[in-house]
Amino acid sequence: MSEENGKVLPFLEHLAELRKRLIIIIVTVVIGMGLAWNLSGDVLHFVTKPITGKTYLTDIKKQVYQEVGKRWPAAYQQFDLGKEVAAAPKERKLNYSAPLEPFFVQCKISIIAGFILALPIVFYQLWLFIAPGLTRKEKRLVVPFVTVSSISFCVGALFFLVIIWPVIINFSLSYEAEGLNSLFNMSAYVNFCLRLILLFGLIFDLPVLLLLLSRFGVVTYSFLARNRRYALLASSIVAAFHADLITMFVIMVPLYGMYEIGVWLVFLFGKRKPAPAEAEAGGEGE
Repeated sequence: MSEENGKVLPFLEHLAELRKRLIIIIVTVVIGMGLAWNLSGDVLHFVTKPITGKTYLTDIKKQVYQEVGKRWPAAYQQFDLGKEVAAAPKERKLNYSAPLEPFFVQCKISIIAGFILALPIVFYQLWLFIAPGLTRKEKRLVVPFVTVSSISFCVGALFFLVIIWPVIINFSLSYEAEGLNSLFNMSAYVNFCLRLILLFGLIFDLPVLLLLLSRFGVVTYSFLARNRRYALLASSIVAAFHADLITMFVIMVPLYGMYEIGVWLVFLFGKRKPAPAEAEAGGEGE
């Protein structure tokens, strides 16, 4: 009976510890949500900018077409590129069909923004949960882990919003034609964007996770390098859950790219296996 209690008690203690950490995380995110509530309108305005059709992509395209007009005027006239250069942004707006839909959208934006504001505490609580199983030397990595993880997540979210999101919306708007107009639903548009913000934040945290696992001796450079093809396959599977090819592509490439960065970080800064002679000497000393 005591043996059973000895097995059950640690498990119950882990559950109690997990519950404590989750409560702290939830309370922190709720506080962050309150701080971000007044900023949700600005966030919504920023993520809806691409639906006007004016993004960094259109600016690049116009510069290229203008250069074509200077160098190859005949091609410029033949393909009517002047029409593309002179095209003005269209007035498009999000649409909602339920009475409280804008309110719930504001809540979702505030929750995600609050979660991002609370990232240092979130990562710190995750660290405290795994800390009992770490050595004293490993526990010293808490500050680098919390700092780098929070920064990496934010960089991933910004990378998506500034670089990837305009590509996705531009691709969607390219299907507009005579008799076919875009009519974006507010909830669908924002939900899609927020989901990808979280996904890209986690993707950019992948190198940090791999390096951490290497420092703990869970994975090695040789193991990660040997399994590159499986990482590529896993990236493709994760990307396949998104319907259109463009979204799949812009998820798969960064995801595998972060894995590759993680592999090289492990090679440069990961935990080294002791040389065979050192290992034998250590065994004899024992």
